[in-house]
Amino acid sequence: MEGIFYGVGVGPGDPELLTLKAVRIIQECEVIAVAVSDKSADRPVYDAVRREEHGGYLKRCTAYQTALPSVPGMEEKEMLYLPMPMIKEKEKLKKIHDECADAAGEILAQGKKIAFITLGDPSIYSTCLYVHKRLKRQGYRTCLVPGIPSFCAAAARMDTGLAENREEIHIIPASYGVEESLGLPGTKVLMKAGKKMPAVKQAVKDRGLKARMAENCGMPDERIYEDVEDIPDDAGYYSLMIIKE
Repeated sequence: MEGIFYGVGVGPGDPELLTLKAVRIIQECEVIAVAVSDKSADRPVYDAVRREEHGGYLKRCTAYQTALPSVPGMEEKEMLYLPMPMIKEKEKLKKIHDECADAAGEILAQGKKIAFITLGDPSIYSTCLYVHKRLKRQGYRTCLVPGIPSFCAAAARMDTGLAENREEIHIIPASYGVEESLGLPGTKVLMKAGKKMPAVKQAVKDRGLKARMAENCGMPDERIYEDVEDIPDDAGYYSLMIIKE
């Protein structure tokens, strides 16, 4: 009998926001899959015996460290390291994603269950979807386990709502340019501005909008910025801006 591939959301980074279902599914799976963005990772690695050379990465893997305190025995599970480089070359990415799906498929064919853990919710800009949709097309059993999205956690941390009555909410990937999207009505959520932060800040100021930002929401080094002028140009990858009318 073939296994099941789960895309498991572990929430925004606060271990207390991990859902009970996520804990149960991770416990039930023999294999944990994580995305590896290190440039040195160029192929999937299946580690059934937890070799020491991979320990350094897990210490830097936010999704893994978020789930670890709440999942007994997690450190003893088999690991599947899947390269997910932050590049935009479509053909190169397609080849990598195909290889990742093939590696996961071989494990599923052994009857094992895989939990691909991801920050936030697996249905929102998640790297696990690249593997999930390929396995689904190939006929493997797949399932997505929702997690608390980062923008919901950030709004709660800011003690504010995202929308009321007929207000709209727009989720915008800020690394691809935001100028046009900032003209949309309602609440704008800008995710993962990363190296584009200076341009994003300027676009917000040019439109005279008010923005608040959470950096590393729910993590030990969390920071909240109440004004766009206070946001540093070198803000981290997990930076989320909320703009309300």
